[in-house]
Amino acid sequence: MASLRKTALLAGGVILALGAVVAVRTATFKAPAGADFSQIKLATAPAIDQALAAQHLSQAVQIPTISHQNPADNQREQWTRLHDWLATTYPASHAAMTREIVLNNSLVYTWQGSDPSLAPIILMAHQDVVPISEGTEKEWRHAPFAGEIAEGAVWGRGSVDDKGSLVGLFEATEALIKSGFKPKRTIYIVSGEDEEAGGAGAKAASDLLKSRKVMALFTLDEGSVILSDHPVTGGPATLIGVAEKGYATLRIAAAGQGGHSSAPPKQTAVVSLAQAVIAINNSPFPMKFEGPGAEMMRYLAAHGSAVTKMAVANSWLFGPLLVKQMGASAAGAAMLHTTIAPTMLAGSPKENVLPQTATAWINYRLAPSTASSAVMAKAQEATKGLPVTLSWEKAPREPSPVSSTTSEGWKLIAATANAAKPGSPLAPSLVIAGTDSRSMTPVSTDVYRFQPILFAMNDTKMIHGTNEHMTLENLARMTTYYAQLIATAAG
Repeated sequence: MASLRKTALLAGGVILALGAVVAVRTATFKAPAGADFSQIKLATAPAIDQALAAQHLSQAVQIPTISHQNPADNQREQWTRLHDWLATTYPASHAAMTREIVLNNSLVYTWQGSDPSLAPIILMAHQDVVPISEGTEKEWRHAPFAGEIAEGAVWGRGSVDDKGSLVGLFEATEALIKSGFKPKRTIYIVSGEDEEAGGAGAKAASDLLKSRKVMALFTLDEGSVILSDHPVTGGPATLIGVAEKGYATLRIAAAGQGGHSSAPPKQTAVVSLAQAVIAINNSPFPMKFEGPGAEMMRYLAAHGSAVTKMAVANSWLFGPLLVKQMGASAAGAAMLHTTIAPTMLAGSPKENVLPQTATAWINYRLAPSTASSAVMAKAQEATKGLPVTLSWEKAPREPSPVSSTTSEGWKLIAATANAAKPGSPLAPSLVIAGTDSRSMTPVSTDVYRFQPILFAMNDTKMIHGTNEHMTLENLARMTTYYAQLIATAAG
């Protein structure tokens, strides 16, 4: 009896001590150091005619620079139209900068700074847009390439992704130049031609800058936004992408006996293929509370519920709970692990013919902690013993490096982003899709992904979807943000 009492007292003591540790860590919890950018003194942005900016975005949307799945279907004259339009619409910018065309239609602008000792900055926005999904044309409230200004917004494909950024950048540079601004730090504006189809143009631009031994303080591209209804804060949160996931497509091929479907063998190519796909899909990468997804929670926890704050402050204890909470949504889960998505199948050309070969494709988005070699090894282990062969459809794209949240570049971008939506908690984030900015890693100390657009989570569906539009409020926020960032970073 005495030993039981002693054990109970010991257990109680452990629980009390554990509770005390949790309480103290929760009470003293602070956001990471990168949340403090108060030492950055922001420059004042020049006045920008926002009505004219809206007209300019409307005009840009009306130039259908569509990247089709088959590049041969692209209308290259539309890129030339866009280049001519940029030169005509922004004459001061084109007089102050040099413009170079790389690959076919990618643009590299150089705005020379007066102090060569300062590392330059790279600002990006791509020219191309995705097609309209077949059969959805009538679902658009305003024609997708009319660029209508209605209902307090500019409507059309590319108004957000990414001609909104392209126009925003040039509205900013035009206003700065006309105000007499002269940069101390050199500024590069890189505009890729094919971000929606692989990003070869951005790679060519990066190669050009690398040949000139450019090493930028930072690169800024699209990728993350200001969410008005972030699930952690219950309100707004400004998210800056510090990394993006890698990309790889696995090809699975299964061979089998062909012939008539009336007398099938026990194991057909299709059966082998189905077993392989299921085996791979049933062997997921575990979700972990680590990397940029976890950092986002650490930055925002102080603005969340008491339970969230306690869990993040004591992630050593509540890590599994945090993973379960974030992993409850597909987008949240994608930030915590490498995802596996079977997407395409090919087999017999006719329903009563047994195929000699059946093929499937699985698309992976690689978390920062996962290399493509680990993905292949895991797939091979899952399909061990099955009569299939595995190969990459094309060379995988590895995850990007994770950029700093304490560097000068981070502080400049974060301080300006904070000014775009004062009072909104700010955090680093992981971009689960891909951007052209990944190509700038060899020529940039840090790479960030952010557009100062205020979106509800549901609004993100219009990107690559139906009824894409840029509100006039967001357009004004973007033009002002780019002007203030340039003036602060290069002034």
